[in-house]
Amino acid sequence: MDKFLKLRSINGISDRWLYDVRVTLEGFIKSVGLPIDENKTLDYLKQLQEKYSTTSYRKRVYQIRKFLSFIHIDWANNIKPPSEPNYIPKRVTKEDINCILSSFVGNKFFKQIKAIIMLGTTSGVRAEELYQLNIEDIDIKNRIIHINHNPSNGQTTKTGMSRISFFTVDAKKAIEDYLYFYSCQKKLTCLFNKSHISRIFRNASIHVKDFRKFFSQEWDRNGGPTSIKKILMGHSLKGDVDLMHYNSQSEDDLKKIYDKVMGEGSSI
Repeated sequence: MDKFLKLRSINGISDRWLYDVRVTLEGFIKSVGLPIDENKTLDYLKQLQEKYSTTSYRKRVYQIRKFLSFIHIDWANNIKPPSEPNYIPKRVTKEDINCILSSFVGNKFFKQIKAIIMLGTTSGVRAEELYQLNIEDIDIKNRIIHINHNPSNGQTTKTGMSRISFFTVDAKKAIEDYLYFYSCQKKLTCLFNKSHISRIFRNASIHVKDFRKFFSQEWDRNGGPTSIKKILMGHSLKGDVDLMHYNSQSEDDLKKIYDKVMGEGSSI
């Protein structure tokens, strides 16, 4: 298992995801014992299916099957995860974002909360990418956010590629206010610690992952080109002939398009 995890690590998955894979495999091996038996494995997977949602179950089955194939278990390919369930995206509006902002007024971490909301909703960055941000990744002057794929520094992206995105002037003001607060206080050791932020938004109607939904929907509501949205949000470009072979935009090109669609001011 250690060799399997090392290989997964050099493939560029994050430390957090690597930890989750290890926990999944350790739970599996502890339950079925050694040598790994097919019937015990099927019984264990049945238990997982009853315990978790389809999406969570699929992730665990995939990792277990991948490990079994790695150790040359010939019946591993017979394990078929269920299809991904139909998904209807949550609609997120300006009113929703303003409402969630208002609900946090008075919180001692309000400047941090406002910064992550403004940054997430105007840049389209994934929640995990927000949690991994360092101060030097944010270019305040030019309103650029650098989303780095650098596993050795604890930073990963879904596509394994670094990219940039942008944020509005109002987001810039919120980030500046937070960075001043951050430099003065003693409790916070990183910009957006995942466990800390998750606790803050635990009972909220909008969560960090929803900020990206807002950006995508607002971009479309404003008539922005889908191709540029894919680039800014870090979607996989595989299968998109135009983006893979024809459409190349400079940083300045992207920023001009961004400001035209989102406006230099706030979308919120």
